Amino acid sequence: MNRAVKFPRYGRLELLEIIEEPLPAPEAGQVLVRVEATGLNPAPRFLAGQGTDFAGVVESVGSAVTLWHAGDEVLGHTLHGSHSDHVQVSQGDIIRKPDELSWEVAGSLYIPAVSAWDAVQFARPRAGGTALVHAAGGAVGAIAAQLALLSGATVIGTGRPESFDHLRDLGVIPVTAGPGLQGRVAQVAPQGIDAEIDPLVDAAMTSEPWTNWATVATMADLVATHQIVVPVVAVYPLDEVRDAYRERQEGEAEGMIVLRTDAGRRAHGVPRHRAAGRDYSPAE
Repeated sequence: MNRAVKFPRYGRLELLEIIEEPLPAPEAGQVLVRVEATGLNPAPRFLAGQGTDFAGVVESVGSAVTLWHAGDEVLGHTLHGSHSDHVQVSQGDIIRKPDELSWEVAGSLYIPAVSAWDAVQFARPRAGGTALVHAAGGAVGAIAAQLALLSGATVIGTGRPESFDHLRDLGVIPVTAGPGLQGRVAQVAPQGIDAEIDPLVDAAMTSEPWTNWATVATMADLVATHQIVVPVVAVYPLDEVRDAYRERQEGEAEGMIVLRTDAGRRAHGVPRHRAAGRDYSPAE
């Protein structure tokens, strides 16, 4: 049997439940992945199942699948249904998970990484310039800020005071978001800014296709080689999915919240560390 997080009908978070259903069998061109970790992202509530990003182990493959074999460790993306023990996807909707990536990071990578990459591509920060990144304390903003740093720009990031230490660790100059932002930015960058990056807006402006797997592979490599830090701040067992979503909705988590399908206890305050930078331009 397969556990899957679903809404039996549209409504409040309290309706969310874990149901048991027959284990799906992969069809032609598809693979069945045993999910190890899956990230929480803001998304519509689907009756068919919750969740988009995931990482896990290929359990079986359908006919005409030549890219994957049972036992391969992968990460990927689906329209909905990753919050489950297993997910069935096309063989082209996954990439190999670098050994250096934890399950928690790999399972929450796709949407924040692609959103951040596309936003930076759109803004095109330049070496020697100054970039302002909005919501840099959040998961997508933190990744965008690090990409801007790798381009050679000085980066100013908006956020809440609670995120300032983390932003400084990344090499970002923190400023408080909200009214008066322009004046605060002028104080730390009197020469002005050359690029303004709003990850939640700019990503939608890019011409890049949403399923750009070359981008995902590049981002996975940057994280695996410690040039980008994906901020995972809380890990919940799948059975505690309601609590995970509640924290996502009621709090302002400065990073990713992740579900693990294996047994275990929730964890908060996942350690963060400084990323080691190198010359790299995401606009190339």
